[in-house]
Parts: sequence; structure tokens; C-alpha cells
Amino acid sequence: MSGRKPRSVANPLESAITTPSERILKECHSLYADSENGLVKIASSLGVHLLPPRKKIIVMIMGNHSAGKSSFINWYVEEHIQKTGVAIETQGFTFITSGRKRESLTGNATMHLYPHFRPLRQFKGVTDYLSAEISTSKQKKFSLVTFVDTPGLVDGDMIYPFDVNSAIIWLGEQADLIFVFFDPMGQALCKRTLNIVEKLSEKCGDKLLFYLSKADEAGKETDRQRVMMQIVQELCRRPGLNKCGFEMPTIYIPNPQKSSRCVNQIDGVCQTIEKTINQAVQKTLDQLEKDCDLICSTISSRLEQDRADVTYNRSVRLYSFLCGALGVFLPALFILSFIVNTFSKEQLDELFGEGPAQALTVCTGIVMFLWDWIPEDGQVVFVIIFGAFCYLLLFLAKHFSGRRNKTLMKKEKGTLAEYSDYIRDIIKTKKAKLYEWYLQQCAAEYDL
Repeated sequence: MSGRKPRSVANPLESAITTPSERILKECHSLYADSENGLVKIASSLGVHLLPPRKKIIVMIMGNHSAGKSSFINWYVEEHIQKTGVAIETQGFTFITSGRKRESLTGNATMHLYPHFRPLRQFKGVTDYLSAEISTSKQKKFSLVTFVDTPGLVDGDMIYPFDVNSAIIWLGEQADLIFVFFDPMGQALCKRTLNIVEKLSEKCGDKLLFYLSKADEAGKETDRQRVMMQIVQELCRRPGLNKCGFEMPTIYIPNPQKSSRCVNQIDGVCQTIEKTINQAVQKTLDQLEKDCDLICSTISSRLEQDRADVTYNRSVRLYSFLCGALGVFLPALFILSFIVNTFSKEQLDELFGEGPAQALTVCTGIVMFLWDWIPEDGQVVFVIIFGAFCYLLLFLAKHFSGRRNKTLMKKEKGTLAEYSDYIRDIIKTKKAKLYEWYLQQCAAEYDL
């Protein structure tokens, strides 16, 4: 790893096709997903689970059937991707995203394309009603957006093939934006829609944005105001939705052949998406910093634990050696004392020499003194207790020898050190350059 040359951070002048935000998100994604030195691979080797950041924001659109959800997506993409009409055209979840070629994907292929959404499988039946539409359109900010078109919601006896309420709430928690379209033609107060919106407001109210879609079809301005008042009154009856600063812009699909006096705030929707994209870039860069710190702290903890394990193993080895040595030395000294006691001083001097013989005599003499001090009727009991004690020492020696903790090999320590250096010197440096480049796109030069 240390010999690998870091890739240079993308230069905004290198390509006029992709936007700075798009290039930053892709660069951050590559830092995670690189097959050799990606953060996901490094974290996995440390037992830490990371997911690469999404290269696009997720915008979920929900509402009653025929609320104009699919029509808005077709208008934004400037391509007829989703079916539109009064009938319930969208019965499942459809992901609409940009790609290299026009393609339609089924449930399993969609799950492979979006690993973040694999937990959707916990909702029985959803996979069969999951699809993705890939378009080559580069209009507006579509290259950085994935739309999630949800099933049209209705009350009454309509039976969905899966738990549509729970699935929409879960997807809403994953999305960056949630657009709620209210249809002014009579279905705006669909209780199922309002129930889901109330649940979403509790979990992620900051993502919720309300729009009166098809506003040009609501009749006169007075009719439009009356519809909006009805919707606002119904929302305010629910404690979770009764908030200050409530807004519900009027939007409709522009039609050059059909003029309307209704104020169309659909451009504000595009600005909201663009603002969220910019926030996603900042969040991604911040998350990159946090993940780098997480990996570095994990490496430091691993190395610190290894040092503690090495110290512990040294203590264990010492205890094992002392117990083993005593377990062998004490019975050997005990037996040797009786053997030495059968020799005279002259014989010991002749066998070992005067100095060693004197030392041996002193040691064995202490043992024999203690032995003579024990009453004769207790000597057998003493031998049994002494033998059990020596056996216990040998048992403890074996026990301590098996209590050693596993420590890192020298190669493993080197790899961890390389990981830490790579993240500190290359990844964090790239992150700083990406942040600086991002700020250059919006801040004045003298502010930097």
C-alpha cells in the first residue's frame, strides 16, 4: 500500500459534462469502494462494517393515486418513463435513475443496484413489486437524483399485495427528501396518505415537503384556496402535523399550449432538490472524515490491546514458569534430601568437592530438620499433602500456559500501521482537497 501512488483529486476543468457535486460524490464513493485500498475493505479487515456513500440523493414521492407523481418525474427527467393516468398505474415501488443506457430492472436486479435498500426484503411481497428504470437523461440535476415513485394510495377496500404503509415509512427514513403530492380533485384527504404522512412526520419531519399538485386543474383561485384550506385543516387536526411555518406550494406541469393564471412554483421544487444535493456533498465529506477517524481509532485500539496482551502474556509465562519450576524442584529436593542423608560428609566431599558438598548439605539439612520436626504419625499425611501441593503447582503451570491471549504477528502490525498512514496521509488529504474544491465553487476567493 505504501508504494501505491495516490490518485489525483478530480479537476473541475477536466470535464464540462459532470458537475462539481457529481464529481465529488463519485470521488468519495471511489475512496470507499476501491477494490484494493477502499475504506470498505480496510474497515472489513478490522471487523467494522461500512457502506460506501450514495452517489445520488434519494427523493421519494408519495400521495394518493392520480396525484401527478409519475407526471412530475417524467417532466423532471424530460422523458416519458412512468405511465400516467387516472387509473392506479403505479402499484409498486419504482426507482428512476440515470445511467449509461435505457434499461428496466426487476426486483432482484434492483436490490443489487441499490444495496442500501436490501432490508426492504423484510416486507413480504415487496420484491415482486419492485423495479428500476434507468434513463440516459442528463436534464436538470437528474444525474445526481434517484426518484422513488410509490404506489398510489387510496382508501376503502383496496388491498395491496404487501404492507404498503410500513414499506413507504421505511423508504421515507432512507430518503433525503419526501415529496407529498396532494391532488385537488377530491382524493387529497385520503386517510391512508395522511396516516403515513403523520408517521413519517414523527420519524423524519425535516424531510417532508407538501405540494398541491395539478393546481391548474383546481378551477378558479377561490376554488384552489378552498381546497388548500381543507387540506390544511385536515393536517392541523393531527397533532404530529400541526406545526408552525407550514407551507404547501402550488405546482403543475407547464404546458405551452395551455395558459393558466395559477402561480406555478415547480421551479422551487428543482431548487429544493439542488439544495439537498449540495447538502449531500457536505454530509458525504463529513461522513468520510468520521469514517476515517473511526478506522484510525479502531487501529489504535487494536494496537493498544495488542500491547496489553503482550504484557499480559509475559506475566502469564512468568507465573507458568514459577509454578512449573516449583512443582518439579520441591519434590526433587525432598527426595534428594533423603538420598544425601545416606552419605557421610567425607563421601560427599569426595563426590562433589568441599564447597558444593557443603551447600548441598545445608539445603538438605533444612529439609531433614523439618522432616524430623513432624511427628512420626503425621509424616504420611504430610507426604500426601505435599504431593498434592506439588501436583497443584504443575496444574497451575499448565493452566497459565493455556491462558495466553492471541497477539498480532509482526506482519499484521505492519499492515495496520500502513492502513493508518494511508488514511492519514492520503485519504484525509484527499478529503481536505475535495472540501477546498467544493468551497471554491461557491465562496469568494478572498474568503478562502
